[in-house]
Amino acid sequence: MYQRSVVKTILACALVVVAAAVALDGQYSLTVNKDRLINAANEPQNWLIMNGDYSSTRYSKLTQINRENVGDLQMVWALALGGMQDTGRNGPESEVNPLIDNGFMYTTDGWGTVYKIDARNPDYGDFVWIADPGVDHEGNTSRSRGIALWEDKVLANLPDGRVIAIDRDDGEIVWDVEVAGTNEFGRRERFLTAPAVANGKVIVQNGAGDGGTRGWVAALDVETGDELWRWYVVPEPGQPGSETWKDDHNSWKTGGGGIWQTGSFDPETNLYIVGTGNPWPAYDPEFRPGDNLYTNAAIALDVDTGELAWYFQYTPNDSWDYDEVGVHMLYDLEIDGRMRKVVAHYGRNGFFYTLDRTDGSFIRGAKYVNDLNWTAGLNPVTGMPLEYDPNLDVQIYNPEARALRADRDEMKRTCPTWHGGVAHQPLAYNPVKHIAYGVGTEGCFSQTGAAMVPAGPDGDLDPRASQRRQTDSDLYYGALTAFDAVDHNVIGKAVTDIEIRSGVVATAGGLVFTALQDGWVVAYNDETLEELWRFNVGTPLKGAPVTYSIGPRQYVAVQSSGRHLHPVKYDNLETSSYLFVFALDD
Repeated sequence: MYQRSVVKTILACALVVVAAAVALDGQYSLTVNKDRLINAANEPQNWLIMNGDYSSTRYSKLTQINRENVGDLQMVWALALGGMQDTGRNGPESEVNPLIDNGFMYTTDGWGTVYKIDARNPDYGDFVWIADPGVDHEGNTSRSRGIALWEDKVLANLPDGRVIAIDRDDGEIVWDVEVAGTNEFGRRERFLTAPAVANGKVIVQNGAGDGGTRGWVAALDVETGDELWRWYVVPEPGQPGSETWKDDHNSWKTGGGGIWQTGSFDPETNLYIVGTGNPWPAYDPEFRPGDNLYTNAAIALDVDTGELAWYFQYTPNDSWDYDEVGVHMLYDLEIDGRMRKVVAHYGRNGFFYTLDRTDGSFIRGAKYVNDLNWTAGLNPVTGMPLEYDPNLDVQIYNPEARALRADRDEMKRTCPTWHGGVAHQPLAYNPVKHIAYGVGTEGCFSQTGAAMVPAGPDGDLDPRASQRRQTDSDLYYGALTAFDAVDHNVIGKAVTDIEIRSGVVATAGGLVFTALQDGWVVAYNDETLEELWRFNVGTPLKGAPVTYSIGPRQYVAVQSSGRHLHPVKYDNLETSSYLFVFALDD
């Protein structure tokens, strides 16, 4: 058995080298088909899906760059992209990493322009084509979290609500459809995620929950762009879950539940698993009494039909902006002596959750942030906050940390901060060491209560008549957390002065890479989180690093973006749109 395993490994490595050699000799033509995406983790030379693979584990089997030599990592080339026009002081919300298919890179900028780059030369990158879909900058916001590959197409959703398919070889737009629009009150829907493609369906989702719209997931035919189904996070009256919206002014119509991060796909069950955002308005739970399904939840949809298979709600009747829009990782793990198919999630509310991915049932949860006071803990059977009472229309939780309307003149201090722990930042999971990694923001914040006023019985909010809450933040800093998935506890934490908006990638070389808004690309020991290397590119970074190889040489790539202005130390760096690539000295 051992010899056969070695032979298989040698053959697999030989195939990787041959594939890379073919790519170096000419244009690479093998399409990114269903089988390749399902087995993306077994192509470590490539990076075919935004979050690494369908399971969103962002783990690479490459080992050339490792703990012993990462200190010798150096920048080998950089390439300027577009996308910085009309972005404003906060810069574009572009949290993007490139996709790589045998020496060719595909990426996008905040205005939706897509780039194909020949990265086969070790010293520079060349544009093969640039596809500009012509997004009108007037009335739109520069924003992107990535693209998708499927067969001969590159798929992108745009800041103006369109979804496009681009021919991978020549950069021509194959189809162009408008999917996100406005609701009956004129509130704009927006894409805040990269598209995903599963079983020939392009999956896109509305993220503008905080803009007073209903979050949704939609599937389009990858060949035509025709819409096949759409599922709304907030149910309308009469649908399952609608009984958890107990107001008398149709708040479900603007109920929130936006989706900020691309979901995971389980080919075995044909389920698309994704996290949903907070109910809206975010900070007044008395405006929308009830549990407010299916916000703040993990939901699993059948890819073929769009039907809800299961859900798990993390924080019913939220008032802290603890939307669970973050990544939901899929992996198998032995728990209590038997193998379980699980969903793992760094909750924005400060807990790390492990759920059963076949039915969404709670397995276990544990605190991972340093400071948490909104609840005393989780019910070990249900996973609900200990104070959760299904008979209450408005939950109390910890009254010292819960600002309701009666607390108009009193600041209530809550931990974690409304920005984290981990929000939408891409995660990583090492399947050999069973360690999950998350980056985000730690600390606390304070707020007063504030009453939101409906505009009438038709579902909209009257912002002029509504009260303004007072807010403040403290203990505000970034953190990289390592969580042992077997023992279910934190085994390491590295603190940064500035919040981390990018993401992580873990490698078989014993490393974890992340990137910081003050320009640093950083490598850590994947077990101790000891810092081993850092390099400053002189511009803010919000894109997560990725790693790939061409022939025997391993590379690390990271894409720059704008700056996220929250109450953190401002570094005065100029924003940019650049692709930076690192490798060991040849």
